[in-house]
Amino acid sequence: MHFKLLSDRDLKAIDTLVDDFGGSQEVCDKIEKMRDYGTRKRIAGDKGYGEMLEQAEGYAKDFPKVEDFIAKEGIKATKPGVCTTQVSGFQGSRVTLDCMRRVAQNRDVLFPTEMISVVALTDHYVYSGDLLATQAMAENILKASKFCSTNLIGIPLPEHRFARIEKITGEKFDRRDLGGGMSQLILKNMGTAFGNLGGVEVGDNNHLVYLDGITRAALETGANFFLNPSWSTIVAACYYGRLVPAVTFKISMLLSTQNAVQFRMLMNIVKEFLRDDGTTPIYEVNIGNAAGPETFIQCAKDLQESGLPGISLTAHLRINPDLGMEDFNWTDNAHKVLDSGTNITIKYESDGESRPYDTMEAYFLSDEERDAKADLIGDVIYHKCIRCDKDAREIMRRGHEARFAGVAYKTQG
Repeated sequence: MHFKLLSDRDLKAIDTLVDDFGGSQEVCDKIEKMRDYGTRKRIAGDKGYGEMLEQAEGYAKDFPKVEDFIAKEGIKATKPGVCTTQVSGFQGSRVTLDCMRRVAQNRDVLFPTEMISVVALTDHYVYSGDLLATQAMAENILKASKFCSTNLIGIPLPEHRFARIEKITGEKFDRRDLGGGMSQLILKNMGTAFGNLGGVEVGDNNHLVYLDGITRAALETGANFFLNPSWSTIVAACYYGRLVPAVTFKISMLLSTQNAVQFRMLMNIVKEFLRDDGTTPIYEVNIGNAAGPETFIQCAKDLQESGLPGISLTAHLRINPDLGMEDFNWTDNAHKVLDSGTNITIKYESDGESRPYDTMEAYFLSDEERDAKADLIGDVIYHKCIRCDKDAREIMRRGHEARFAGVAYKTQG
């Protein structure tokens, strides 16, 4: 017997949530409008981030170019297996600007094309202009191909947000009153200030809170790519992505896709909620840190043979110590994957060195603490970019194509 992953009641609740935001087409249209740099820059200026964007534009002029490196070393891409570069930890606008400043001063770091941010979608972050300015720097100035935001469902939010979702969907949410008009979902497996590694615990119908949060962020800033760490939110997001095709998702390694069996389970979810045109809102899947290169290659083969649309597969090459074993280094494994002709996205949670705030602590700072420590966190992601750059250059020397942000090319598409 085959059980539907979402019941009729589940589907109706998601439909109702999207309709309350104006419906699928209006949501997509608003997201697209908010991705225009002129629009973003004007609004960011009104919110006090105009000077920051001007600084970022200036820094971007001093970034090095891939073509110069290729010409200098006479590199040619002669082998199958494409490497996409990705760095995590772009914790808001001030942190991102600080990293850009350091890269511009260095003048010899090819910037990664995918940027990951694990910042709680608090009302301040979403509506103050902080996220908007970060998106503008990442996608419009640096021309990153992807900038990933993260919704942690355990964050404190205005009570009226929960009350609204309850009213329109008919569902109930177990939450505590924090006072001052704020409430918070009650998470039973508290592993951090926001619960169980930042929201892996998604009990009952809390996936609706996740979808509400990403929709509000998307409409306010044009954000269109979100981290998705839980089985239930992945299922819900696959259906949501049918309704709102402007939004795509990255599946976190915290989901524990550590082997091919778990990856096949994931492919079954994807298959059930393909869009009418055969595409999927799942853009990228992190293969977990426990997997070896043979497992990574097998997952890629399974995906190719499945008939599903292409999904980018990612491996952490370095991780911060509170995400796994000390001295974790997957670099040699990445070479094996590429040498097999398999594409890979190389991700850096760390540069492999011990630095202040090269831990998950930086992911759970308050808005005020994050801004106060922007130079420390900016230094961390700057060194991650250096590590990514060095590894990607070596991959290019070995005859594979490596992809960087648009700012790293003389002719930007």
